[in-house]
Amino acid sequence: MEYFDLYSADRRPLGRRIIRGVPIPRGEYHIVVQVMTVNHKGEILLTQRVPEKTSGGKWECSGGCAVSGESGKSAAVRELYEETGIVAREDELILEWTLTTDGMLRDFYVVVKDKPLSELRLQDIEVCAAKWVSFERLCEMARNGQTTRTVTRWLENQGSELLYLINKAKRAAKLS
Repeated sequence: MEYFDLYSADRRPLGRRIIRGVPIPRGEYHIVVQVMTVNHKGEILLTQRVPEKTSGGKWECSGGCAVSGESGKSAAVRELYEETGIVAREDELILEWTLTTDGMLRDFYVVVKDKPLSELRLQDIEVCAAKWVSFERLCEMARNGQTTRTVTRWLENQGSELLYLINKAKRAAKLS
């Protein structure tokens, strides 16, 4: 059984937790994370949700809920590893933006990692496929309804900032 810590809208811990699946009381929140992995070519790693899950078959970035005792960053590191086998440290994550909605404090992170698809270890209960795509292809997929609403919202709200981070990763690769 998984538990989530509860927070106020301003991220103050409320000292209570709730069982996963139980409705979050109005005005209380739990932490949910998304991690966009970018490689030094400027490509974005997308994973495809298994058909049995909500939004099954859609493409997304790694993510999930912080369990009781986890920070947003530690949850992001864990979710990335569980879903793809990619190891990251908390200090490698860039918090791009946050969003408060529907009982969730949503943290959106970017991490730069180079990992060939052949070396990914996909979590088969969550993910059925993975691919690297360009920013332009990601935008096209979002317009065509191939991505989750979360990815679409990320692009709508932070697309220009995301493109800046992608270009920064590409420049860093050229300098090294």
